[in-house]
Amino acid sequence: VFGLSSVAQVVLGRGDFGQHLSINLAFGIGVTLGIHAAGGISGAHLNAAITITHCILGNLPWRKLPAYLIGQFLGSFTAAATVFGLYYDALYDYTKGNFTVTGPTATASIFSTYPAPYVSLLGGFLTEFTATIMLLLGILIIHDEKNNGALKGTQALLTGILVLGIGLGMGMNTGYAINPSRDLPPRVFTAIAGWGMDVFTAGHYWWWVPVTAPILGSLAGVLIHKLFIDFHNQPVLESGNEKGQPAVETS
Repeated sequence: VFGLSSVAQVVLGRGDFGQHLSINLAFGIGVTLGIHAAGGISGAHLNAAITITHCILGNLPWRKLPAYLIGQFLGSFTAAATVFGLYYDALYDYTKGNFTVTGPTATASIFSTYPAPYVSLLGGFLTEFTATIMLLLGILIIHDEKNNGALKGTQALLTGILVLGIGLGMGMNTGYAINPSRDLPPRVFTAIAGWGMDVFTAGHYWWWVPVTAPILGSLAGVLIHKLFIDFHNQPVLESGNEKGQPAVETS
């Protein structure tokens, strides 16, 4: 809701009510609050790519995957419907009732990501793949208690800042979906709500890239973290001293 509504405000406000930065900030805030809301209940699985990765690694039973994916789908689909209702009058005024995916008054990008006109399918795939690698690396580093993990209670905020950073640096080409659950359900909603099947054919059938590239990027991020960081971590000693360093009392 935070993320999509910020895009709606920028697009429908014609730049008078926010810019690219405000979109990035809103998605970061949304992620932070989502982790606080669901972290203690389910581990805050907000991203299907990360959930599937946990299943592949054996950290989550496969039998739980459908429940997580359904929850993510319904949450994102409902968010799109909420923003659509919230800004329906502005949408109608902006488009004169003609909801389009491309063109001067295109509004489908409020809800899902589409590649920039200059981006090839391969370039867009690489962008989503790389951005999701950075997402997974960041999340694993934030929660890596054997290394230099974040202070307890700050993980949600730092993950939101991580998403903000990805948007600031890698959002131009594709809108940084980095999450099948963030992109596909709103796309299905727009197909139902008046934009039609163009939402699946636009951008050389772009829709499958934000579904597959984040999954592969997530797995690659885990592999990179395992090879270059986790294998080199030293175990935490039972006494509580990390990496075998002598204890130092501080006041």
